[in-house]
Amino acid sequence: MSEPVSISTGIAARYATAVFDLAKEGKKLPALEKDIDALDAAMGTSAEFKSLISSPLYTREQQGAAIAAIAKKMKLSATVANTLSLMASKRRLFVLPQLVTELRARISDEKGEVTADVLAAKALTKAQQDKLAKTLKASVGKDVKINMAVDETLIGGLVVKVGSKMIDTSIRSKLAALQNSMKEAG
Repeated sequence: MSEPVSISTGIAARYATAVFDLAKEGKKLPALEKDIDALDAAMGTSAEFKSLISSPLYTREQQGAAIAAIAKKMKLSATVANTLSLMASKRRLFVLPQLVTELRARISDEKGEVTADVLAAKALTKAQQDKLAKTLKASVGKDVKINMAVDETLIGGLVVKVGSKMIDTSIRSKLAALQNSMKEAG
């Protein structure tokens, strides 16, 4: 892990611990999860939001005012809104993606579930996702929440990552393995 990433992860972990503990104490974990989903969606869809949290060109005051307005518009809980304001005042908004990841992991642990990152050649139906989640639950012993993504370059099949385990049944990887074995034979 590179040093800047390690530093960002450490900062995010400290904020995540505080926010998670406050939400758990106040029995507001569902609200925290909703806020995290909203922030994650905003980071994924808004280039302006990503620029706000990562650009050093904005002053503390500009970031603070923008974050306060965004939190109000998104109807974020007081805990998350105050944390974002604090992060803006300390010039720590750049760790927001790592904070979201940390909080998701803590919420999943609390609920006794794991997240499976699934990459498919085409979008899976709800029934297919449910069947995959049930199969993975039998394998890992915990409820599985599926984080779905589509990559058409896979040609077919799935790449499933649960924790440190990865299962790659994509046609792309099978073709690559076949190509390698042909190189070794020839």
